[in-house]
Amino acid sequence: MSTLAVLAAVGASPVLACDLCAVYSAQEAQNSSTGFHVGVAEQFTHFGTLQNDGLEAPGNGEYIDSSVSQIFAGYNFSPRFGVQLNLPVIYREFGSASAHGSESGIGDVSLTGNFQIYRKSTDNFTFVWSALAGVKLPTGDTSWLGQPDFAPGIGGHDLALGSGSFDGLFGTSFSARWKRLFLAGQMQYALRTEGDFQHRYANDWSWAAGPGVYLALQDNYTVALSFTTSGETKGKDTFAGVPDGDSAETIIYVGPEISVTWTDHFSAHVGADLPVSIANSGLQVVPDYRIHAAVTWNF
Repeated sequence: MSTLAVLAAVGASPVLACDLCAVYSAQEAQNSSTGFHVGVAEQFTHFGTLQNDGLEAPGNGEYIDSSVSQIFAGYNFSPRFGVQLNLPVIYREFGSASAHGSESGIGDVSLTGNFQIYRKSTDNFTFVWSALAGVKLPTGDTSWLGQPDFAPGIGGHDLALGSGSFDGLFGTSFSARWKRLFLAGQMQYALRTEGDFQHRYANDWSWAAGPGVYLALQDNYTVALSFTTSGETKGKDTFAGVPDGDSAETIIYVGPEISVTWTDHFSAHVGADLPVSIANSGLQVVPDYRIHAAVTWNF
């Protein structure tokens, strides 16, 4: 059963959305096997619209192009329980009509454990329900958190590679198949703590769900097409306990995804998302689109 590629927050707003992409991508090739698995999940997001309290605002060419590559490796002790380490590698270009810059490096590493709560499988029907929990470690550079805003709508919390905090990650996922039709969904909640420069990213919630159909469903390979509705929401960050008025947002995306698997060893997917609803506080540069892909190899 192919699972959806979900997105969730790892730290700053332009990174919103790649942690679970890696976490759940690994499940695509490990539902019935033990041993090691490795892979990479990539997400590119273009932020090019300036928005003030939910309404488009006149800008001066402000933009962020954010690429987050999650390199992950894990071990399944049994078909029901495994652990995984996720290492984000981040590259960003950003600027306005008058200034430009870039930032790159390692983000905040996360370690998660996944437990399969329930599984039922027959020739025509499959249902899998899983849960995960983990911790995000302060490994990314936080220097931007101590600097003034780069441009209107682009703050230090948007550009920092890490948060400087230890954060908790909690999530659940399900997938159900009847013959060639399936429905899958996931969600994650991130519990944030105060990090460097007395900055605390707000707790955030990410989710995705949608139907799909298997275009090919063979013993040794599958090809699936799905249509996903996903979302992410977070409140206002704080600096020394004072709310940051330019940091809360709730975004809903829709988009297609193609997934393939080969035996129990290989899985891959590629998809695109367009925002259909963006509610934000203050002045922020918000996403225009995002593209995500992942490959996983299970030994």
